[in-house]
Amino acid sequence: MRKIIRDRGNIKWTAMMLPEHVAMLRELKMNENNKSKPLIDEQQLEEMNDLIRFAIETNNSVIVTYYQEYDYKVVVGVIERYDPARGCIRIDNDGTLLTIDTEDIIDIKSN
Repeated sequence: MRKIIRDRGNIKWTAMMLPEHVAMLRELKMNENNKSKPLIDEQQLEEMNDLIRFAIETNNSVIVTYYQEYDYKVVVGVIERYDPARGCIRIDNDGTLLTIDTEDIIDIKSN
């Protein structure tokens, strides 16, 4: 007598994957949410430079969006210093000083 195995249509398959494939799948999963840095044209750069100078002169708070570690980050604070030679700005965010490269800045808005 022949015995029939009833698995309700679920056939168990064993996947044979090389370690390289597993590593590539893990890397793909990690990089899935990475964002790319947008290109900024010269007109936007001039507007951001004008806003930085104005914010320093008037001691106004600004909202800075910048690109770091494959993601966009936002900080709100007062610009303490702008160093065009080093290409960075220093922002006071509630007592915490943060230095941001001007190359990484995506957008600046007055608060």
